[in-house]
Amino acid sequence: MPQPILRTDRLLLVPLADRHLDLEVELDSDPEVLRYLYGRARTRDEVIGSHANRMALADKVDGLGYWMAFGTDGGARGSTPPPAEDDGEFVGLMMLPPAHGPDQPDDPTVSDLGYRLPRRHWGKGLASEASRELLRHAFDTVGQRRVIAQTMTVNTGSRRVMEAVGLRYIRTFFPSWDDPLPGTEQGEVEYAITREEWRATRPG
Repeated sequence: MPQPILRTDRLLLVPLADRHLDLEVELDSDPEVLRYLYGRARTRDEVIGSHANRMALADKVDGLGYWMAFGTDGGARGSTPPPAEDDGEFVGLMMLPPAHGPDQPDDPTVSDLGYRLPRRHWGKGLASEASRELLRHAFDTVGQRRVIAQTMTVNTGSRRVMEAVGLRYIRTFFPSWDDPLPGTEQGEVEYAITREEWRATRPG
């Protein structure tokens, strides 16, 4: 199953492709966007490396990977013809790769939820909207058993999104970092939701 185009009321989610590299570079040029990841802006060469890793991860489990989100001004559902990415503003990078980190399970039935938005789109509920669609896709289409999400304990904004879409707190853990960011001493948190838990929240 190829990674599909996904739609919500306000967003068009397009599978990440090489044509999106400049948008990834733009996104990672703001140090505030990367405050809890790198603590600084990233160079183009660094983003090129990350892009290659993302494309490789998207090949590991059918249907999982990374999506670029574009605004649709409410026209995503029921529009004729459906909106194209060129019609909307870039909203962010949405992530649902197979779990792959050093503190994540090596299990193809577990995926890792994430989101990265430009500051101009913070506080609009777009990360939550995209995440709900990615959870639907993970459980109903791909057949994932579990979805996890991880962030720094001090990243309250990201934690609010996790809680808003139904993930529950699982644990706090303390990875070792060569160049720790401010707040590292409080550790990292993991949230998760199982297919059964997600389906129990669905209407009907």
